[in-house]
Amino acid sequence: MESTFRTENLSVFYGKYEAVKNISLDFPDQSVTALIGPSGCGKSTFLRSLNRMNDEISQATIKGKIWIEGQDINAPDTDVIKLRQKIGMVWQKPNPFYKSIYENIAFGPKYHGIKNKSMLDEIVESSLRKAALWDEVKDRLKQSALSLSGGQQQRLCIARALSVNPGILLLDEPASALDPVSTSKVEELIIELKRELSIVIVTHNMQQAARISDYTAYFYLGTLMEHGDTELIFTNPVNATTQEYISGRFG
Repeated sequence: MESTFRTENLSVFYGKYEAVKNISLDFPDQSVTALIGPSGCGKSTFLRSLNRMNDEISQATIKGKIWIEGQDINAPDTDVIKLRQKIGMVWQKPNPFYKSIYENIAFGPKYHGIKNKSMLDEIVESSLRKAALWDEVKDRLKQSALSLSGGQQQRLCIARALSVNPGILLLDEPASALDPVSTSKVEELIIELKRELSIVIVTHNMQQAARISDYTAYFYLGTLMEHGDTELIFTNPVNATTQEYISGRFG
């Protein structure tokens, strides 16, 4: 598949410690790529580098390239705000703003200059529909986002990320804090969203990776050990450590 988003020889350092080591990885358009591996293997650090969230960490430095539509996102002239409009992110724990459901979704579009009320209404409804949440909240948009259940809050955070029309969505264990029913809804949502987006997800749940991803990348001690079609990775991995991790022998 075509890929407009990729890394080239990407390394991430915290001080002198190399957390991510020389990784080149393509993320095909309209697909889900799962990043798996034991805790501390570098997958979340790698994910955060993809929209420059590691900029917020004073000791973090990056070598290598991250390409999106032919542009290196680490170039000095990159507008990081516009970059994060293109590359949305949802964290492990739901983090809605202390605002109404409506204002959570409208915040991003307003920040980027949309003031027209009818346009904002359309964006809010469209984003909540894409996140499969509209029918559950359409009659209480003025209520606090904190009144929602954990699963609803996470789908609200996905809707908030979608409100600025990104082309790429990064998900850092988005269902790890959720119950099985909410997890299922988030997984269904991810499968639906890949029709429009490239999605990269960090997950510790092997069954989840197998269910929802098209491609899987296995990380170990900061190194990309194996990457390929999810079905092949799970049924016939090339690397012995990949087999051991997937089969539950460690991690």
